[in-house]
Amino acid sequence: MEELGHLFRSAAGHAAAYRRSLPDRPVGPPIDLDALIAAFSGPLPSAPTPADRVLADLLAAAEPGLVASAGPRYFGFVVGGASPAATAADILAAGWDQLATNTVTSPAAVAAEAAAGAWLKELLGIPPSASTGFVTGGQAANTAGLAAARHQVLADAGWDVERRGLLGAPRIRVIAGEERHVTVDRSLRLLGLGTDVVEPVPAGPNGAIDLDALAERLRAGSPGPTVVCLQAGNVNTGACDPLREACELVRRHGGWVHVDGAFGLWAAAAPGTRHLVDGLELADSWACDGHKWLNLPYDSGFVFCARPYAHAAAMSFAAAYLVGSGGEPVGADLTAESSRRARGFAAWAGLRELGRDGVAALVERCCALARRFAEGLTAAGFEVANEVVLNQVLVGFGDDARTDRVVAAVQADGTCWAGGTTWRGRRLMRISVSNATTTEADVDRSVAAITRAAA
Repeated sequence: MEELGHLFRSAAGHAAAYRRSLPDRPVGPPIDLDALIAAFSGPLPSAPTPADRVLADLLAAAEPGLVASAGPRYFGFVVGGASPAATAADILAAGWDQLATNTVTSPAAVAAEAAAGAWLKELLGIPPSASTGFVTGGQAANTAGLAAARHQVLADAGWDVERRGLLGAPRIRVIAGEERHVTVDRSLRLLGLGTDVVEPVPAGPNGAIDLDALAERLRAGSPGPTVVCLQAGNVNTGACDPLREACELVRRHGGWVHVDGAFGLWAAAAPGTRHLVDGLELADSWACDGHKWLNLPYDSGFVFCARPYAHAAAMSFAAAYLVGSGGEPVGADLTAESSRRARGFAAWAGLRELGRDGVAALVERCCALARRFAEGLTAAGFEVANEVVLNQVLVGFGDDARTDRVVAAVQADGTCWAGGTTWRGRRLMRISVSNATTTEADVDRSVAAITRAAA
């Protein structure tokens, strides 16, 4: 056991040293993928290897290929860092090695999820009676939310989809904005509905769904099972759909509203941005990430459902051998995973560390830093292509080819990391500010690096 303690302390020490290095290390180091693969490869040893040697070999092999995505100047893919308490809790969760299936396999894991779920709903303005599933991220959350939607709209039409499947089922209409996230489409594929079922609705100038077009789409179709996918936080612009008006429209037509709010739903947690998601409580299901703006370790996502019975009917299962299944839906009853890691510990710790005021300050600070990015890049003579409403900034550097060259040069420089995207037919740099440790100095240093790269 003393050897185990030494091993765990060594691993934690190396992890802490890596975190301390993040403000100064290149964000995206030059990668020799062949060398990385070679370092990890080779024949599987026939004899056991001492654990401390395995750890040393892992550190040596991985170090050249680590991306400082947890650091203060990583602005790609809406990636947050991981807060100290949440990271420490995740280390404990790995050590505890709990199976978070139900109250029999890990009462503590289920209790942590219950408490964290209640806090999350309070912060986001989701009805307290809604169910909460702890999942891997936005993809799994969208899939679970749309599975609940599929269950309910078909049950309302007299069809038991869990028992009878989709062959012969009434056709489901799925209405979604043309700028929806790709995970919505993949969820529809996984649920057997396919992407051809989507009836796209045009978006307004900044990427939010067009209300008049949504109303027309709802009127134009034949009555029947209807699911409408709305968005809180356009992946390019940060724009949020007008949730109150859209939910009221859909409700008049008897449809189910699912809100994909992977990062934008966190606008509800801050007074300065709450108006952007006004009316979110009127929806039927919501998807949200913890490893984005809440700065929890990967992986962490949440699905909420205003109709817990539909959520459980779509996702739960019972088996004679599985003690604890078939009762009040918890844990695996609300997700597509049976063997689940205990994500709730890190979520509970991260929320407890920040508190309500800390979450609000995190959201508002990132939005202010995004505006600082936009102002600095505009002053440098570049085009900011979107209205900066949250933490997303789109920047153009002339023609598409030059923009791609600038993006590549910024990534190679290593001062910061920002990705490229295509929006409205144009290639643009996409900057996402989501990390709790990012400062004004980090933004200014990054604007200077981008300016150098563009020159």
